[in-house]
Amino acid sequence: MPAPGRLNCITDVPGLLVGNAHDENLRSGVTVLTGETAFTAIVDIRGASPGTRDTNALNLTSVGFPVDAIVLSGGSLYGLDAVSGVLAYLRAQGRGRAYEKGIAPLPIVPGAILFDLTNGGDKNWGDETPYPALGRKAAEQASTEFPLGNVGAGYGARAGQYKGGLGSASTAVADGIVVGALAAVNSVGSPVIPGSDAFWAFPLEQQREFGGRLPGQIESISLELPPDMKEAPSAGTNTTLVIVATNAPVSRVGLQQIAIMATDGFARAVRPSHTPFDGDLVYAVSTAIDPPDHTDPIQTMTLGHVAADAVARAITRGVYEADTLGSFKSYRQTFGIG
Repeated sequence: MPAPGRLNCITDVPGLLVGNAHDENLRSGVTVLTGETAFTAIVDIRGASPGTRDTNALNLTSVGFPVDAIVLSGGSLYGLDAVSGVLAYLRAQGRGRAYEKGIAPLPIVPGAILFDLTNGGDKNWGDETPYPALGRKAAEQASTEFPLGNVGAGYGARAGQYKGGLGSASTAVADGIVVGALAAVNSVGSPVIPGSDAFWAFPLEQQREFGGRLPGQIESISLELPPDMKEAPSAGTNTTLVIVATNAPVSRVGLQQIAIMATDGFARAVRPSHTPFDGDLVYAVSTAIDPPDHTDPIQTMTLGHVAADAVARAITRGVYEADTLGSFKSYRQTFGIG
């Protein structure tokens, strides 16, 4: 039977590493996914307010160069500067596409951002943003083990009326194949079922990874927008950023289909999702060397199904593990859960 991997994090996928860096005064941070070697990646964007860098390089119509890292950052558009810090670090390590002698290698590093500019942190950084340094620091700290909640890109995030954060989850499928997800949660929508302290994703929970709370005797679910979603949302000020990964050999077309299926995990964890105010997106990654030109559709369907559930669990863990920050109360403080 499928079960969480040893770490229950995206780094259960062999070869993947995650690093985080944040600034407490800034109330923002950066998360970097990288690997021991370059990997195949695709992106699927469902939110109407995305902020990205070099994601066109992941389109099926592109050449499809292997990717050296993916950056998730707070800071809205300023956070895209974090990619530059990661590029500099990887270049110094000799990572990237090699060219003729005398030309530095060129790492491929797409990135995406969420909005945390109005969370009370000190954003008066002057002419140079702090994000290149945060990106480099996050890349330097990349490891198989990393904390969740108020870290990295999730440090200053908020999910509906609750403190958001960084979450991760994994599933060991079969025959050594693992699917993992990483999420920075800053959504308009709420992760909690109205009238309860249970998460929308409670049926998917593994090993009490988000507290084991059950909804109890709720007679019906209101069809109205949740009362604990963000107040007065505006375009471009929210986003849930997700990376799903597997070590299964998957074609780029197969990865695109997995990314599309994985976006269902948003709706299993947050209501509403993919709104006009969110920049929701999924990067899908395969670490398999020499990806095939074609993937068995049954395998693709299975991996996409598992990925969607892993996404819902990662999103929910990001909220559950978050701590109160300033006026942003955590889920656990809100409901008095120790």
